[in-house]
Amino acid sequence: MMNFGNFGWGWMIFGGFLMIVFWVAIIALTIWAVQRLFKTGQGGGGGGAGAGGEAGLTPLEIARRRYARGEITREQFEQLKQDLS
Repeated sequence: MMNFGNFGWGWMIFGGFLMIVFWVAIIALTIWAVQRLFKTGQGGGGGGAGAGGEAGLTPLEIARRRYARGEITREQFEQLKQDLS
């Protein structure tokens, strides 16, 4: 039989558990990074083309949403609507 000195099986089980936790964390971080890199415009934030879920909308629909969110004033919305017509 093997003698592990003062360490015993408890330390080996604990070490195995820590190794599992380590690899689960590495896999989770990899998945998170891939999702972050290839994130499409599905939802708010992030910047870039299609940010805010506005991909595929007409310019007038985007202006309506911006007005509804309070990002532009009524005068700015009316000017945009006139310019886009």
